[in-house]
Amino acid sequence: MALDPIAEALLKQVRQELGYREKGGQHTKFGHWYAERVQDPQYRDAPWCDMFIAWAADRAGVADYVGQFAWTPSHAVWFIKQDAWSAEPEPGALVFFDWKGGKSYQGVDHVGIVERVSGDKIHTIEANVDRVWLKRKVRETDKVVGYGLPRVVQANARLTEIRSTEQPLAPVPGAREAQGSPFDVLGTPQALLAAMVLTTIVLSLRFAGRRRGTHRRFPGPWNAPHPHTPRPPTARRPAQGHPAEGRPTQGRPTQGRSTGSRPIAAQPTGASSATPCAPGPGAAAGAAEGASGPPPAPHPVAVPRARVPAGAGHAGTPTRRRPYEPTPRRDSGTRSG
Repeated sequence: MALDPIAEALLKQVRQELGYREKGGQHTKFGHWYAERVQDPQYRDAPWCDMFIAWAADRAGVADYVGQFAWTPSHAVWFIKQDAWSAEPEPGALVFFDWKGGKSYQGVDHVGIVERVSGDKIHTIEANVDRVWLKRKVRETDKVVGYGLPRVVQANARLTEIRSTEQPLAPVPGAREAQGSPFDVLGTPQALLAAMVLTTIVLSLRFAGRRRGTHRRFPGPWNAPHPHTPRPPTARRPAQGHPAEGRPTQGRPTQGRSTGSRPIAAQPTGASSATPCAPGPGAAAGAAEGASGPPPAPHPVAVPRARVPAGAGHAGTPTRRRPYEPTPRRDSGTRSG
């Protein structure tokens, strides 16, 4: 069976390193090369079976199809993603082992290169074998998880390049584009964006008039007057100097006002000789006031030997006393007629 160019170049490079032995502390030239490549010094003394394959592929110029890894499970996953994973061995293929006999890529422990296949056995070239050597080995397939095929990686890469150039850069002259339905745009990103904008506008208009938060004004109590209900008329407070008509002033007699009873004149203060006071000019003025309007200011009535209550001569002026003055006391003998 003729070897493909990738397998031939890779096997030629690894055969030149047969018999290599690691240095003290598990240091190898392959580990140092890989540590410099990835800028991580921890790989200088790491297990070097996969780093040796990365070094050989780089020297052979086939690293793009073989891969560059130090962690064997990740290398197996790379072949699976490249759709270059196989259960059948072939020369130039990478063979992945699980010493526990598992068949999952997660349990891969070791990797080598298939040199040839003989019946149920495979002849390999492996690094870090017997802890220190790079040498040939004959393996059973019961510990094999699978095989990675570099030639398939190359074929798939070319197929991807061909497919990317199948579509012409410009439409063919004279070709008519297929007429689609107007509903074909419903699932496009532009249609979804337009729907989101329209929904936002509708919701903002709907909730724009609603007041939220603590500043909202609540309706008044049930017994609050309506703003358009007319208020009942109230009695106006009379101006100073003009007492309300029909409302006698407490503490002084009413002179000539029409209140439903006859006028009461000021009475003299005496225990035994109490006689009514003669009506003065204010009585006639009070009678005239009830008929034709407000009367002139009444004049005090001068009565000899009689006490006149304060303010009796000034009907429109209320009696004002200072807080420290005693309140006048009415004698028990005073009576009103």
